[in-house]
This record gives sequence, structure tokens and C-alpha cells, in this order.
Amino acid sequence: MVWLIGCKGMLGSEIARQLTENSIEFIGTDINVDITDIAALRSFARSHHFDWIINCAAYTAVDKAESDRDLAKKLNEIAPGNIAEVAKEVGAVMIHISTDYVFDGTGSTPMTEDMAVAPDSVYGVTKAAGERQVAEHTDRYYILRTAWLYGWAGRNFVYTMIKAMNTHDSVKVVNDQKGTPTFAGTLAGVIMKIIQGTSEPAVPYGIYHCTDLGEITWCDFTNEIKAQGIKTGVLTNPECTVIPCTTAEYPTAAKRPAYSVLCKDKIQKALGITLPQWQDSLRTFMTSPLFDTARLK
Repeated sequence: MVWLIGCKGMLGSEIARQLTENSIEFIGTDINVDITDIAALRSFARSHHFDWIINCAAYTAVDKAESDRDLAKKLNEIAPGNIAEVAKEVGAVMIHISTDYVFDGTGSTPMTEDMAVAPDSVYGVTKAAGERQVAEHTDRYYILRTAWLYGWAGRNFVYTMIKAMNTHDSVKVVNDQKGTPTFAGTLAGVIMKIIQGTSEPAVPYGIYHCTDLGEITWCDFTNEIKAQGIKTGVLTNPECTVIPCTTAEYPTAAKRPAYSVLCKDKIQKALGITLPQWQDSLRTFMTSPLFDTARLK
């Protein structure tokens, strides 16, 4: 039995879909169980028999976190520690979702799991602290760091850019931040493989990086969204111009990592898989019947 925390979010929704598709029994919770209240977590966990607890809940408003530090700390640091403690008490394995923001983005080669974290934003600081809390409270855990996540449910960069291109003559997009887009379906699929134990031997506990493959800028990503949007017909204004700009031209409250490409060798070797290229995942996302055109209006 799987307990899926944060089941209504973008990633949680996709994990729920794949759990159902794979006939894996699960219970999903959202705000109905307060993850900042360890007594509430204990009560819920002890009323069921969970083998796995997947934590997709987080404070993800990166810029807002700069002025909302207390809530970001509760959701990104304290709550994961609570969940990990309860997971250990009931004998469940924990899967926790983390982020590329635990690094400062000053490098130029893909970051590996053994590199020291150096967060440079409140969001990154609280997520890094959450990782430590998980490791301190249970020894049976998987921390999956991901980046540039998008999926069929909820707001994300792909829907936002298609809508913007459909309604404007031009869009300015940052061209000096490098990373890798990640389709929620890719990450959820990796989680399914971990839960189902399809690897031999079993995947060792610890930290893993999981994104699609490739290395691009946000501007590159937008140009590919445009190209695929034209092919699928969801981009109705093909004359829209994508204009590259610098980070300095697009100031934000929280500092973004300039380079946030994560090395995926460890997870690919552990599971015996090859992750998809980001362009292929984008194509899967945009050509699926699950693509929500209502979000483009």
C-alpha cells in the first residue's frame, strides 16, 4: 500500500494516474492531513498499513518564499522530517521529491549526487534542509532531485508559453540559464520502477537525480515548444517571435541557478534504464489526449 502525500499537485496527479495504471493500491491525501502536524501524520499512518510513503507536497512558490520564509520552512523542512519519522515508525520506505535549487548553479558540468549542496535562495535552503531532515529521521529513503518540471495537471512553463505565444506578437525568454526540462511522466515512471522493484538488485537507498536528458536554456525550450505547438495545432500564432534575454533583464525576487543540469548516471545505472531526451518527452506531453487545451485559454 502506498500513501501519496500531495496527490492533487502536478506531480502527485501524475503519480496517482500511474499507480492506478499499474494496479498499485494507494491512498492519496492533500490538505486533509496536515503534514506539519506529526500527531496528525501518526494518526493517519497507524490507521492503515503503508509500505511506501511518497511525499510530493512542498512550498514551490520560489519567489514568494523569499518573503514567506516561515511557511516555506514548515512545508519544505519540518514536514519532510515529520513524514520521515512516521515512515520509520510504521516501517514504510519514504520517497521524497527535491530540487536542483539545492545547488547554487555556478558550475558548468552536470552535478552529481555526492556534490556539496550550496543553495542560494530561501526555497533552495529549505529544500536542502528538508533533505537533511529525511536522512536524519529514517534510513530507508529515496530522495529524488528533479528540475524544470512540467505535466498535464496544474500550471507549468509549457502551458504558460503556448498561451503567451498565442496572444502576443513576441515573448522574451531567458537565454543564460541552463538546465533540463522534466516531464512529470518521466519522474513518476521512475518512481513506479522503484516501487515495483523492477531492477536487479534492488535500488539502494539514498539520493538520486532524475530529469529528462539534455542541456538547454529556457529560450531553447520555448523555441521547441513553439515548433511542436505548430505541429500539433495548439499554437495558433506561429508568427510570434521568441526573443532571447538575459537574467539581468528579467529580475526576480529569488536568485535562479545559472547552471542546474543534474547528472542522471546513478539512477539510470541503478534501474538499468535510459531516460528519455527532453524533446521526446515534450512530444509525448503535447501529443497526448491528456494535454489540457483548456489551460491555454
